Amino acid sequence: MKYLKATITLEYSDVKTAKAIAKAVSPDNLTVPVGLQIITVSDDCKVVTDIVCEKKMVTFIATVDDLLFNVSVAEKALKIMA
Repeated sequence: MKYLKATITLEYSDVKTAKAIAKAVSPDNLTVPVGLQIITVSDDCKVVTDIVCEKKMVTFIATVDDLLFNVSVAEKALKIMA
């Protein structure tokens, strides 16, 4: 079966921020449609998300877009709290 795959790595200035971002976006990964897999982890100062999609290209692109939007919201929230 054909599938689309992406690994998105975001780097932050400190481990605390990376962990907070990973925790903020991870709940979105708990319930995903069949044929879609999303795993987000923090690794030192990085947040790494692996996406595997067995669905259409539009689903894959929407998933990446949703992830980046949620990361952006989390980053803004952390900035306001600092």
